[in-house]
Amino acid sequence: MALINGLYTEGEKIADTKAPKVPVPEMWTTRKFDAMLVNPANRRKLSVIIVGTGLAGAAAGATLGEAGYRVKSFCFQDSPRRAHSIAAQGGINAAKNYKEDGDSIYRLFYDTVKGGDYRARESNVYRLAEVSANIIDQCVAQGVPFAREYGGLLDNRSFGGVQVSRTFYARGQTGQQLLIGAYQALERQIAAGTVEMYTRHEMLELIVKDGKARGIIARDLVTGEIETHVADVVVLASGGYGNVFFLSTNAMGSNVTANWRAHRKGAYFGNPCYTQIHPTCIPVSGDHQSKLTLMSESLRNDGRIWVPKNREDCDKDPRQIPEEDRDYYLERIYPSFGNLVPRDIASRQAKNVCDEGRGVGPMVGDFRRGVYLDFADAIARLGEDAVRAKYGNLFDMYARITGENPYEVPMRIYPAVHYTMGGLWVDYDLQSSIEGLYVTGEANFSDHGANRLGASALMQGLADGYFVLPNTIRDYLAKGPFEALADDDPAVAEARAAVEARTEKLLSINGERTVDSFHKELGNIMWEYCGMERTEEGLNKAIGLIRGLREEFWRNVKVLGSADTLNQSLEKAGRVADFLELGELMCIDALHRRESCGGHFRAESQTEDGEALRHDDEFLYVAAWEFTGGDGTNGEFGNMGAPVLHKEDLVYDAIELKQRSYK
Repeated sequence: MALINGLYTEGEKIADTKAPKVPVPEMWTTRKFDAMLVNPANRRKLSVIIVGTGLAGAAAGATLGEAGYRVKSFCFQDSPRRAHSIAAQGGINAAKNYKEDGDSIYRLFYDTVKGGDYRARESNVYRLAEVSANIIDQCVAQGVPFAREYGGLLDNRSFGGVQVSRTFYARGQTGQQLLIGAYQALERQIAAGTVEMYTRHEMLELIVKDGKARGIIARDLVTGEIETHVADVVVLASGGYGNVFFLSTNAMGSNVTANWRAHRKGAYFGNPCYTQIHPTCIPVSGDHQSKLTLMSESLRNDGRIWVPKNREDCDKDPRQIPEEDRDYYLERIYPSFGNLVPRDIASRQAKNVCDEGRGVGPMVGDFRRGVYLDFADAIARLGEDAVRAKYGNLFDMYARITGENPYEVPMRIYPAVHYTMGGLWVDYDLQSSIEGLYVTGEANFSDHGANRLGASALMQGLADGYFVLPNTIRDYLAKGPFEALADDDPAVAEARAAVEARTEKLLSINGERTVDSFHKELGNIMWEYCGMERTEEGLNKAIGLIRGLREEFWRNVKVLGSADTLNQSLEKAGRVADFLELGELMCIDALHRRESCGGHFRAESQTEDGEALRHDDEFLYVAAWEFTGGDGTNGEFGNMGAPVLHKEDLVYDAIELKQRSYK
């Protein structure tokens, strides 16, 4: 078959066959009833592996353990509490309409589909909105200390892309408090013996037997031992892949390896080019940084974003710039939503004003990469004590990092890579294209389309873990228990041999370049050519650069130490090797999608006023990519065959397709 653009081929179309053929509001009730049941006595005979202990993974582990299944839970951190969900600060959405301001399940559904620029499935998004209210009740019962109003009701605030208040929060540490709730539920099951916890373990391969996921190969990161773990079903809850850009708001250990190993075994990867750039991050300050720090989007409720109208004012003390010389550009361009436009729009406009030469802060390279987030009006209106009560820990964090007092001087912010809407393709049951492999939370592609609205990540993670997966996975497990797999089974032996061969190869190269140097170079390529703005020329260039860099990696990387001990250099090398393959697929996906939608902005496809321009007649589909490269057993590591594109058509029955506008 001839290659398209010399890069990929097109395969058969796919479809989600699990969503019931009923109106969208009835789908979830229908599916829960139709899914087969597993009686309590049989649950004790069934085993589940869960990779990841963030909100999605911990919630799933706790719920399935409580139901009586035998669960093995894995994380590469030293405690489930160190999962990256802890860093989500601003809040969690739910359609409870406590403010009586017009919110509803349907409005949350509509806002999410519109916010994702009409590139998400209606079925999954409606279900997410439907179960959102249950999440809040669950977390309150666990003792999560949500903010409350004077009368005792839970408080809400607004987030980007909406005109109602539906975001529940615990100051600026919502993710941490929610994770503690899920963690204590998980620990209860560990104490009860239904969950076995494996900390400091990293999944390095998926075991697939007769087309079904049956286990994982994991490395004990302390001892270096390679371990085999088999089960009746495998769940990936391993988060996103934003660290392909090197500099991102993700924890430095966040990686794509669990997902990518599954992708190499046959799991389709959905919409990899859909990455989110968060507008509210502390700006890059130089080449010495290894990660960026997120300032919660909740700050945009009371903070006003501006830059000087005149370039010559950019190096002045902002307090000395009079009001008439300030450009509150989001309020000017988007009067209806103002500073609460969605993240992709706020990020692109920040880039635009900085590209015009009106950025603020120190020069980094040739640009001042920063805009002001100013709380002077809020402090004058509410008082400093009220602002401190709502955002105090965020202000303290900013002050510690920058050495500036945000109560006196406006914060400086700039967009940074944050979240990935792409991930492994799943159906309505959250099952991947590999039978028996389920994917939850940020690791899947399913609920956000081309852009995620703020405070929806925590909502999806907990919805998947507490309410969706436990109801859909039983339909598969009801067919079990499946035949036990021995350690010498060919499928197990093959997976283990692949891990050992890859580890041996990485340690044997003994080149001259560090793993970090390759990661930084890849990140720079991705940011420059597949970041906030993409072009055909730039993406083609990036693909060539990544291929050259990957070839050099497998020839010239230096990995210190040995395999049979703690070896963080080896850990990083395996993760970066996977990023070098993912980066190419992201660029191919971005190149093939000749439209702008949400976080995917093709410079060739924009409206007269610079907004994203979709082409629904050509691209109203999910791009699900199939891997065709080798597995490294023949000695050809980093081999990437031409991927196969499978399209899942998106059908909108409940919501009208139209140009997204926040003006």
